[in-house]
Amino acid sequence: MFQNLFRELKRVRVPVSLPEYLDLMGAMDKGLAEYSVDDFYYLSRALLVKDERHLDRFDQIFGHVFKGLERVSANDEQVEIPQEWLKRLAELHLTEEEMAKVEFMGGWEKLMETLRERLAEQESRHEGGSKWIGTAGTSPFGAYGFNPEGVRIGQHQGRQGRAVKVWDKREFRDLDGEVELGTRGMKIALRRLRRFAREGALSELDMDDTIHSTAKNGGWLNLRMVPERHNAAKVLLLLDVGGSMNAHVEGCERLFSAARSEFKHLEYYYFHNCLYEAVWLNNRRRRTEQISTWDLLNSYNSEYKVVFVGDAFMSPYEIVYPGASVEHFNEESGEVWLKRILSNYHNAVWLNPLRQRGWHSSPSIKLIQEMMEDRMYPLTLDGLDQAMRELSK
Repeated sequence: MFQNLFRELKRVRVPVSLPEYLDLMGAMDKGLAEYSVDDFYYLSRALLVKDERHLDRFDQIFGHVFKGLERVSANDEQVEIPQEWLKRLAELHLTEEEMAKVEFMGGWEKLMETLRERLAEQESRHEGGSKWIGTAGTSPFGAYGFNPEGVRIGQHQGRQGRAVKVWDKREFRDLDGEVELGTRGMKIALRRLRRFAREGALSELDMDDTIHSTAKNGGWLNLRMVPERHNAAKVLLLLDVGGSMNAHVEGCERLFSAARSEFKHLEYYYFHNCLYEAVWLNNRRRRTEQISTWDLLNSYNSEYKVVFVGDAFMSPYEIVYPGASVEHFNEESGEVWLKRILSNYHNAVWLNPLRQRGWHSSPSIKLIQEMMEDRMYPLTLDGLDQAMRELSK
């Protein structure tokens, strides 16, 4: 079984090595996990996973190998148990005699078949009872109840140790390098772009200098302070809004939130489809409060790292021809303005929320890729990580 875990992790491209597997076996031999599945889960995760982006895949494979969570298919990912069904109002406690009266459902296949039926039939929250998905009952499906053989759903941890399947949230799904990002994953990737400096008021204790100065001062305490250490990287974020980008608002909001928390020097502006002679700070007042792109170029020096965010999905004419913008008559083409930005800011990337496998079918995406010199990356953890590495050069 342990070998199966190792092989399955290799199959899904989690980079585990034989020495790490042997370390796990050595830890098991010394009794570090004893007989607890939870302890073994945390032990194996600590020894076998070296990068947070692989945590979600590890969880899926661990659950599949040890029958806690089945391997998730595309169809399974669409099935969600409403949180209201699992709201904890009470917890069931039975005597041993009462527990003995609760019947088994009849094996794994019967459990899964019945669960599918309940999901199709049930329409509201249920507490107690022996049939529906809910809480504090003797149904095989739910939380804070009792069944000799059931599916634990929505419960923080085991109580009776009898669940044959655990339907839990995948907490690390948004860290997977191949899926769209959550804010937490974005913050992790953005930290690749860091250039630390100390500026401003003296607000932090410099321990090393304090010890050295105190020693030189004959043992009399001499506190030494330094300015706060912060990320001095300067980022200019240019966000495509409206049109086809409406489908990606949530992902862009997460990126914006993560960027604001990670970068002290962050400036951001909006554009639509392609960059032209003006950008804006407030999308609601985009018609009346525009800012000249020339002013943008003259306001921020070449130390800034430029990050475009957009699907680059438009008519190719909008990029290469004057007057082809869908919103106004542009005297110069979008291509001209993009080239001006790229000539002024040598560190620039484009983040695309569309799935990368579909890029080849769009002429406009190909054009933008060429102008960006292939510095276009998908808005996934791997893509954002690659983009930050590119900007760090």
